[in-house]
Amino acid sequence: MWNIFVGNLAFTTTEQDLRQLFEPYGTVDTIRIMMDRDTGRSRGFGFVEMPDSRAAQSAIDALNSTQVAGRALTVNEARPREPRREPRQPRW
Repeated sequence: MWNIFVGNLAFTTTEQDLRQLFEPYGTVDTIRIMMDRDTGRSRGFGFVEMPDSRAAQSAIDALNSTQVAGRALTVNEARPREPRREPRQPRW
């Protein structure tokens, strides 16, 4: 499974918009647009998972720097998530 990072999304971009953008390159498994916890508004980036590595690479090559809703997308292979830091200890 290839996890693809899609950045610089317009705040109005929906999961269906991303599906339509990526499906011409191959099967799209899941799409997640990251939302702000407090406002419920898009954070401007998301992830697309594709099962076929060749299809994923061709989508990355074709869609990186593509203009969507007036913004140039950043599309690349997602890096593994880094572990969260330990919370700080109270000072008192």
